[in-house]
Amino acid sequence: MSSTTTPLLHRIPSTSTLGPASSDTTSLRSLPSSRYRRRPRPTATRRALLLSFLSSLLSSLSAGSITIFSLYAPTFQSTLHYSQYRINGLASAASIAMYMPVSLLGYYCDRVGPAPLSLLSAVFFGLGYAGAALFFYWGQQGDPEGVYWGLVGSFVGIGVGTCSMYLSAVATCAKNFGRGRHRGLALAVPIAAFGLSGMWLSQVGDRLFSLDTPGDLGGKKVDVVRFFGFLAILLVIVGVVGAVGLRIVDEQELIEEAVEELERSGILDGSRMLGNGVTREGYGGVDVDEEREEEDMIGAGILDPRKDQEEDKKIKTWVLNAETRRFLTDHTMWLFAFGFFFMIGPGEAFINNMGTVIKTLYDPELRVGGGAGEHETSAATHVSIVGITSTIVRLLTGTLTDLLAPSPQAGHVQIASSTELERKRFSVSRVVFLLFFAVMLSLGLAGLAAGWVQDHGERFWVISGLVGAGYGAVFSLTPIIITVIWGVENFATNWGIVAMFPALGATMWGLVYSAVYQEGARRQSVVGEEDGGDNLCYGVECYASAFWAMAGSVWVACGLVLWAWKGRGGWSQRGVVV
Repeated sequence: MSSTTTPLLHRIPSTSTLGPASSDTTSLRSLPSSRYRRRPRPTATRRALLLSFLSSLLSSLSAGSITIFSLYAPTFQSTLHYSQYRINGLASAASIAMYMPVSLLGYYCDRVGPAPLSLLSAVFFGLGYAGAALFFYWGQQGDPEGVYWGLVGSFVGIGVGTCSMYLSAVATCAKNFGRGRHRGLALAVPIAAFGLSGMWLSQVGDRLFSLDTPGDLGGKKVDVVRFFGFLAILLVIVGVVGAVGLRIVDEQELIEEAVEELERSGILDGSRMLGNGVTREGYGGVDVDEEREEEDMIGAGILDPRKDQEEDKKIKTWVLNAETRRFLTDHTMWLFAFGFFFMIGPGEAFINNMGTVIKTLYDPELRVGGGAGEHETSAATHVSIVGITSTIVRLLTGTLTDLLAPSPQAGHVQIASSTELERKRFSVSRVVFLLFFAVMLSLGLAGLAAGWVQDHGERFWVISGLVGAGYGAVFSLTPIIITVIWGVENFATNWGIVAMFPALGATMWGLVYSAVYQEGARRQSVVGEEDGGDNLCYGVECYASAFWAMAGSVWVACGLVLWAWKGRGGWSQRGVVV
């Protein structure tokens, strides 16, 4: 090896697969690999992209079943007589399992593809919902305490299944469509579909799987056993379909472009890469004659395509590991991740506990009497409102950021202020959109904490609408910003690292709300005839302090994101386009 460092794109290692050693500085254009530049038939490519898109859309439309937890949470409280702590324990188990393994699953997805991840989701969903239905049934028969930890384990499986199915769908769209001008919309569509899944599944549960026995506030109870059985069958089928349909089209071209970008920046050291056993030649321009020449060599046995495939995998692994290291050592990523933690945790806690929050709005005498009067509202209605608003806003933010936000021409990690921009006459940063909707989220939480909807359930749609819009926008814009700043080839790993943080946030704020609720119930000593316990609470004192703290958390998050954007060494100072 020559002592001088020459870029990988312009060197051939001494151990060439063609025979005698070549000079370290020989141009790679002399013997290129057609496999990197070969142009597949346009019709076949379009079909593959369409199939992958439809599969990711189906997966996203089905993956959000855990978002309707508040639909059946009151049934756990009234039928199994679980305290708010125990109900939040189930929700937290699902949240932790949905977010904590996402970095590991993202790493796996980037390296082996989305299809195996979709198949894994089918296994976890099937076991999770089937197990939850069985344990709930046993609890109904007289041993609710004995089945609690079985339910916790089942919801852990549901959480992992949700993470696997959602990540496989979003990663497919990010890598297939995230390099073009419409990268925001490409990510917003599956993310919006995930929000929409909660809306249609809540309506299915409320209308097709409800019991004739009146529930709390005179509403209907969900037949949990039958509903969980339906979800198990549905999600197993969707997971298997995704294992067949989800595919990254032209992934090798994506990796090649990433290598070129990293080499230009000096981040990827070609000599170190070759020194680690990567001997693949052939990065560079290719014409038709060269492609035919290499195909002839393969046919004659001079070139070994199997060795080429092995070296392709080494190059891919090297590139993805280099980008992971760069992502983890970027201090702005940690500011951004903690901002996401403080933003999304309160939104998750609100959605998970919306059913019990709604019960606190009405006088307990209505609960005992079996009716809430003309202003009665239900958890299913507001799960749908959250789903609709979050879906609309996710599509809106994806479209508006494509139209108004500045964009780098490349779809890979941004290196410095020399990044070439797509010029626009007028532009609004994606961070501005993120902060605007975060403030909207905090206004919904603050309005609830202030008691504006107490005894006025007809107003609750304003709260659920604000929280749904803010939550949906934050969950849409965060992965979009990650692809813009740190590229798409390592998206599943990068997004997985950031997405671990909401698990801690949702768990923390769920516990805070439970503590406030249970303290209010203890002071009131409310005992309902059909609930037969002291786990119910009524009034502002059941939730006010918890949601004031959640609103403050979102404001802290806005400060952290501003720091990452405009602070010392932030994106703005480094010339990073966002």
